[in-house]
Amino acid sequence: MNLNRHTTMKKIILLVTLFGLAAALSAKAADAKENWDNLCAKCHGAEGKGDTKMGQKLGCKDFTDAKVQADLKDDAATKAIKEGLKSPEDKTLMKPFDTLTDDEVKALVAYVHGLKK
Repeated sequence: MNLNRHTTMKKIILLVTLFGLAAALSAKAADAKENWDNLCAKCHGAEGKGDTKMGQKLGCKDFTDAKVQADLKDDAATKAIKEGLKSPEDKTLMKPFDTLTDDEVKALVAYVHGLKK
C-alpha cells in the first residue's frame, strides 16, 4: 500500500509539472502573438505577408513563404529584433525593439517561424 501511494504521488507531481509547463508555453505563445500584433503587424501584416502599405514601402519579406523561412536564421532574426535594420544607405527600415526580454525575442522568432504556410 505504501508503494502504491508513493507511485500515485509521483504521477500527481508529474502531471502538475506538465500542466505548469504547458501553461507557461501557452503564455509565451500568447505573449509572442500580442507582441507581433502590437510591434510588428503594422509593417509585416497580421499574417506576416508584408503586404501592408508600410511593409510594401519598406520591402518587408513574406514570412508565410517557405523559401523566405528557409533563409531566415534565428540569430539574424534575433539581431534584427534587438538592433533593428538599416538599408545600405543607412535608412532605418526597422527600429530596434530593445525593451523586449531575451525570452520575448526568442518567442517572437518562434512565432515568425510559425507563420510559414
